[in-house]
Amino acid sequence: MIKTLQAAANSNATLLRRGHQVTCKILIGVGSKDFIVSLEKGYVKNLRLRTLPLESGIFAIRADDRIWVEHWQEFPKRNYHDLFSMLSSGLATIDGDLTIFMRNLIYFKMLLAAPRNRIGL
Repeated sequence: MIKTLQAAANSNATLLRRGHQVTCKILIGVGSKDFIVSLEKGYVKNLRLRTLPLESGIFAIRADDRIWVEHWQEFPKRNYHDLFSMLSSGLATIDGDLTIFMRNLIYFKMLLAAPRNRIGL
């Protein structure tokens, strides 16, 4: 599912408009695998598996595989439907410099939900 993030995000005009000032690298942890996501003016320019432990992003969001699978369902269950619900219920964690995250909160929430539109495609 994480592999559909780039195509789903880059084809969403609303998401791109919201993220036009976002340029950074973030880390998304899916179970035991960490992915580096390079963002440039809202576009996902690169999504790759982290190869070195020293590689990181400005912030990291991590959750178990099954949590992300449920989050990316077309109609996720309660506590899986929203990033903050996942954080407050302990299903996901976030750490690092959260300044850019908080300044562009809707963008990042939409970015992480983008694969939902690709279910079944």
